[in-house]
Amino acid sequence: MPPATQQIFRVRRKYNQWVVNQTLEDYALRFTAKKSRYWSANKVAMTALGATAFLALEAIGGAITLSYGFFNALAAILIVSTLIFVTGYPISYYASRYGVDIDLLTRGAGFGYLGSTVTSLIYASFTFIFFAIEAAILASALEALFSIPLYMGYIVSAIAVIPIVTHGITFISRFQILTQPIWLTLQVIAIAIIIYFETQSFHTWIQFQGAYAVQTSTGDTINNGFNVLLFGAASSILFALMAQIGEQVDYLRFMPPKESISKLSWWASVIFAGPGWIFIGIVKLLIGSFLAYLAFNQGLSVERSADPTYMYQMVFNYLTQSPNVALILAGIMVITCQLKINVTNAYAGSLAWSNFFSRVTHSHPGRVVWLIFNVAIALLLMELGIYRALENILGIFAIVAVSWLGTISADLVINKNLGLAPPHIEFKRAHLYDINPVGIGSLTIASIVGIVSYLGFFGAASQALTHFITLAMTYILTPLIAWVTNGRYYIARTSNSINDQKDDYECCICEHHYEPEDMSYCPAYQGNICSLCCSLDARCMDSC
Repeated sequence: MPPATQQIFRVRRKYNQWVVNQTLEDYALRFTAKKSRYWSANKVAMTALGATAFLALEAIGGAITLSYGFFNALAAILIVSTLIFVTGYPISYYASRYGVDIDLLTRGAGFGYLGSTVTSLIYASFTFIFFAIEAAILASALEALFSIPLYMGYIVSAIAVIPIVTHGITFISRFQILTQPIWLTLQVIAIAIIIYFETQSFHTWIQFQGAYAVQTSTGDTINNGFNVLLFGAASSILFALMAQIGEQVDYLRFMPPKESISKLSWWASVIFAGPGWIFIGIVKLLIGSFLAYLAFNQGLSVERSADPTYMYQMVFNYLTQSPNVALILAGIMVITCQLKINVTNAYAGSLAWSNFFSRVTHSHPGRVVWLIFNVAIALLLMELGIYRALENILGIFAIVAVSWLGTISADLVINKNLGLAPPHIEFKRAHLYDINPVGIGSLTIASIVGIVSYLGFFGAASQALTHFITLAMTYILTPLIAWVTNGRYYIARTSNSINDQKDDYECCICEHHYEPEDMSYCPAYQGNICSLCCSLDARCMDSC
C-alpha cells in the first residue's frame, strides 16, 4: 500500500515588487524565460565581453613578469589560458543552451540542490574580492586625477555601480555597449603608441629575468630561462581568473534560443563571449607585462610599475608630452574599464547571494537587496585595507575555484557523453537530490589535496604545480564517483504533468504563469509550482 501523501493548505505567496519585476529581479533564481531572451546574439556577446576591460589583467601580467621573468610569465599565460578556455567551453555552451546562470548550472552538473550552496558562497566571495581589487584601482585613479582621498574614492567607486546594476541586464547592456567605443579606442591607441615608440624594447623585454633575479658567485642568473617553480608560482595567480567564466555565463543565459537564429551567429557569440574572453585577456596580460617592464626600467618601484594607472599614464605621455594630459587620458581609461568590470562583479554577486540565501533561509527579498549587500562587503574590505591581504590568498582561493569549475566541466564533457549523467540540465529543487556525491566529492577531495600540496607537504615541484594537479584530479574524480554511484543522485524524480505542449503553467502558490522549464508538480500542494515558490517553501518538508 503506497504511503499517504502529505497535503498542505495553499496560502498564496505574494512577492514584493523587487521580486515580481523581472527587470529588477533578472531571473535571479529562475530559468531565463525564452520570451525574455529577445536580445540579439551579438548584443548579448558585446555585453558579456564588456567585462574583459578590467585592468587587473594588466596588473597581474606586470606583477608576474617583474617577479618571475618574461619567459616564465609567458609560459604561464599561454598554458593557463588554454586550460581556462577548455574548461569554460562546455560551461558556456550548457548555460547558453538551457538559459541558466552558473549557480543553477552547478545544481544540475553534479552538485545537487543544497550541494551547490557551497559553490554559491565560493562564487560570491570571488565577486566581492575582485570588486574590491578593481575598485581600489579606480580609487587610485580618482586620487591621482582629482585628489580625492582613497577612503572617499572607495565609497564613490562602490556606489557608482549600484544604479546601473539595479535594473539588471537591461541597463547593464546599454552601459557596456555605450562605453565599449571609449575603452576600445583608448586601448587601440595605447597599443599603437607602444608599437611605434617602443619596438626596440621588445628584444630586451623577452630577455627580462625578473626584478628579483639573483646572481650567483659565478655570475649566473638563478631564474634564467624556464624554471618550473617560478612558472608554477605565476600560474597559481593566473588560475584565479578561471572563475571569470561564471560572470560570462551569467550574461550568456540571455542568448536567444539556439533554434531561433543562425547556427553560426549563435556559436560564434557563445564561444567568443564565453571561453573566448581569455583571448582578450591574453593580449591585456602581455600589455601589462611589457608596460611594467618599461616602467621598471625607467626607475619606478615594482609596486608602482604594476599599477595600471601609471602604466597608461606613461604610454599616453609618449603621445602628448604633457604629464597632465597623459594623466587625464589614463584616468578616463581606468575609470571606464573599472566601471565596466565592477558592474559585472556586482551583478554576479547579487545572483550568487540570491541563490545562497534562498536555500539557507527559505526567503528572498529580491536580487537588489543582495546587490547592495555584496557592494557593502566589498566597500568594507577596501576601507579596512583587507583587500590587500586577500590578494595574497588568491592562490588558495584559486584551488577551490578550480576544483569547482573543473568538476562542472568534467561532468558536462565526460559524464554526459558517457551516459553517467542525464543529457539535460535540471535545476529545480523538486527534481534534485539535496546532495549529489559526484560534485561534492570531487570538489572536497580535489580541494583538500590541492591545499595540502600548496602548503608544501608533497614537495616543491608539486607545490608549484598545485593548480594543475587539482584540475587533473577533478577530471578523474568526477567520472569515477559518477560511475561508482551509477549516476543515481542526479535526478530524484520527474513531473509527468509538466510538458512542452503548453506555453506556460500557473503556479498554484503565487498564481503567476511560467514556462514549462520553470515548473514542476508538487504532491504536498497537489498542483503545479514554479521553481522559486518551490525553493522558498519550508512547510512541505521535502515531501516530493
